Amino acid sequence: MLFPSIPFLFYFLPLFFIIYCVVPGIAAKNLFLVFASLLFYAWGEPRFVILLLGQIALNYGAALIIGANDGARRSLATAVAVGLNLALLGMFKYADFVIGALNGVLPAGASFSLPGLALPLGISFFTFHSVSYLIDVHRREVAANGNPLQVAVYIAMFPQLVAGPIIRYHTIARQLAARRMTLGRASASFRIFIIGLAQKVLIADEVSRIAGTVFDKVGLPSFVEAWLGLGAYTIQIYFDFAGYSNMAIGLGLALGFSFPRNFRLPYTSTSITEFWRRWHISLSQWLRDYLYIPLGGSRHSTIDTYRNLCLVFLLCGLWHGANWTFVIWGIHHGCFLILERAGLLRRLERAPVLAARLYALITVMTGWVWFRARDVEHALAFFGSLIGIHGWSEISMATHAVLHPATLATGALGVVLATIDIRLLLGRLPTPMVRPVFAIMETLVIGVFFCLAVLSVAAGSYSPFLYFRF
Repeated sequence: MLFPSIPFLFYFLPLFFIIYCVVPGIAAKNLFLVFASLLFYAWGEPRFVILLLGQIALNYGAALIIGANDGARRSLATAVAVGLNLALLGMFKYADFVIGALNGVLPAGASFSLPGLALPLGISFFTFHSVSYLIDVHRREVAANGNPLQVAVYIAMFPQLVAGPIIRYHTIARQLAARRMTLGRASASFRIFIIGLAQKVLIADEVSRIAGTVFDKVGLPSFVEAWLGLGAYTIQIYFDFAGYSNMAIGLGLALGFSFPRNFRLPYTSTSITEFWRRWHISLSQWLRDYLYIPLGGSRHSTIDTYRNLCLVFLLCGLWHGANWTFVIWGIHHGCFLILERAGLLRRLERAPVLAARLYALITVMTGWVWFRARDVEHALAFFGSLIGIHGWSEISMATHAVLHPATLATGALGVVLATIDIRLLLGRLPTPMVRPVFAIMETLVIGVFFCLAVLSVAAGSYSPFLYFRF
């Protein structure tokens, strides 16, 4: 079930909140939340509900075993439990990729058939939730939760179940047992949800027409056409994922949970180092705490630090998808992080802010080519278009057909909203006179966004989130 869909907005969500508010006591609310979350998941992936329930049971029991032991037994229990989680993820997500790569190096006639397993929706996210919980219990940073219902809520809660953000157990541990719902929280959650809905439906989906056409329907785009398509995709992926994250944060707040912010204007970064402190923050922090630091981080030699960065981002690329293009995308970011560690970052800090921002933005955008391309050959051909090999200013008929004034205006609005902190600008204005005016304007704008988004959803266009496939 999609957040921006008629079944969710007009049936599931209103009915869920009515019952959730009426149900007395935290235990009953948790029980109903788990039931509703399983129904939400079953709407799109009914055959994998058993897998989700199995992972909940596995990690509930494993955490209790880890917490009850010490020394070698504790380490063994953690290794086995984490290994089982990763094995399930690997089987469903990477079996075809690994066997296909193996077939590529085997002699003719010795190849293996691909298993062709369907990818369970959200498995990358709820696996990372589970692994972080187990490791935190192993490190004694949190205690193993003896209440299976609370563990089920943590892993399967529908706002963050299928596309994040990746919530750490300690962030909501207390709220699993006791949380408050107030009118103030409800009002704030409603605003955050509408902002996310508008980001997804009104901006990301609109500019996706250009990105999809240039990447998928135009064989060899010209220089202008390629940069137009890449710019559209740069806006699309940000507002698509930031929109989903904001919707999840808003829904979580309405339920009494405080989810951390997942994006902080990443396209205003002046380096790739800063970009990863602003983009998909929950993932970058997860990779730092459960992979980079355990590998040694930057505590040892310079070569070890570079190796750790490269390995972390290679795995980051693989986490996003079982394709060589994602591997190269990860290595792309890892290499620039290494360059910045080697001295480029100090030069960027002394450079004009505009130049540093341009460097970071171009680096990120060229990385998106690998992220969006069907395969390596497609990516290389697109890079050729970006430097004018396939022409300079010609625009194909397919692209002309989607260059509507409204779409171009939406893209321009997306550029502004992705690169300028509106609230920071408003904060510099005289507060006593301006604050009430802008509070009214904000309410009106959010109301307009909601109406436009609902009208767009009611039109019946199917718009899955980009990150669903990861």
